[in-house]
Amino acid sequence: MKIAVIGTGYVGLVTGTCLADLGHEVIGVDKEKAKIDMLNRGKVTIYEVGLPELLGRNLGKSLNFTTNTHDAVFESEIVFITVGTPRGEEGKADMRYAVEAAEEIASAMDGYKIVVNKSTMPVGSTKLVERVINERAEGREFDVVSNPEFLREGSAVRDFMHPDRIVIGTDSQRAAGIMAELYKPLKAPLFITDPASAEMIKYASNAFLATKVSFINAIANICEAVDADVKEVAMGMGYDHRIGFEFLRSGPGFGGSCFPKDCQALMEIARSSGYNFYLLDGVMQVNREQMELMAKKVERRLGGLEGKKIAAWGLAFKANTDDVRDSPALEIIRILIERGAQVCAYDPEAMQNALAIFPDLDCSANAIDALRDADLLLIMTDWDQFKMQDFRAVKELMRAPEILDTRNCLDPLSIRRLGFNYEGVGR
Repeated sequence: MKIAVIGTGYVGLVTGTCLADLGHEVIGVDKEKAKIDMLNRGKVTIYEVGLPELLGRNLGKSLNFTTNTHDAVFESEIVFITVGTPRGEEGKADMRYAVEAAEEIASAMDGYKIVVNKSTMPVGSTKLVERVINERAEGREFDVVSNPEFLREGSAVRDFMHPDRIVIGTDSQRAAGIMAELYKPLKAPLFITDPASAEMIKYASNAFLATKVSFINAIANICEAVDADVKEVAMGMGYDHRIGFEFLRSGPGFGGSCFPKDCQALMEIARSSGYNFYLLDGVMQVNREQMELMAKKVERRLGGLEGKKIAAWGLAFKANTDDVRDSPALEIIRILIERGAQVCAYDPEAMQNALAIFPDLDCSANAIDALRDADLLLIMTDWDQFKMQDFRAVKELMRAPEILDTRNCLDPLSIRRLGFNYEGVGR
């Protein structure tokens, strides 16, 4: 099929590249000419495992990129909207980019099109896009479909190619049949429902996963108080098939482009519908407090922060991505610096993005250089390279052998045998 993908961020670039790899003809569209030029040279604009290889394999064949939205839409049967829906006022999703995309689609429509809301959009967005297109292309034949993405940064290509399910929200049998054919090569369960339910499925899924993260972090804090080990507790819980192991890893809190934004948006959807979502409000409160708690752990271990040097390993909100949006690491570093600490940070992929948000952040060229004369090593992203460091050499460089491992990615017994004062989360 001929497909246009409007927006080449995380969702758009992965979606377009993977659809091209499945054999469809894809045109990726973005207003940023510099980004399009990079992509047409075969350079990925985000860090995502497996994406450079897919881009190289399909570029110039089944995959091309342009800044010309009109021509891309005109030539396509299916148009995916994958623009950003950032957090707006009071937690509402900001739909201006989606509305702009819908307006541009309407101006280029010449025949039947399926317009797919792929970005995470609030309940009612399918109707909103329909209304925008109808106002500008009255009489044109089209359907708008909700097809939420369930991609995890760091494993987005694998998640697209091997999905747990594909959700299609539409009241049109014609659109449902074409979308089923589009995804047929994936051989995944296809769940067809109404648009509002499809939109809610995405928010409900992310809110539930965020709840699991905050729940295990709250359990971790209790474990510390009663001398239990949260990793053992999570293991014992995870064997219960009703619970499972996923998202039961304690840490500094959740971040990224999805959980914080989607939870806030869902709470706003609930409020505007007359319902107080106390449970989800508690999830967000636990998450905020977890970051503050990590800063307090550092302060307690060092007997104060004024003038102390901290080596911070990790800036991305999780490993295998360069995304720092709502990253707990940046918030914890901000708190530490405000309270008088000197922080030297390193991340293998996310430093450039971190500096765009935090321009005064002191960053090191590598993990080892960040350690020199540090009073404490603070691990905030569980990159594999951090786990495989020579910790004997690490100890020699530091002023004091203190480690706070907010990701529980090191083995406490091994590290303590090397002479470190080690602390994890809930252990």
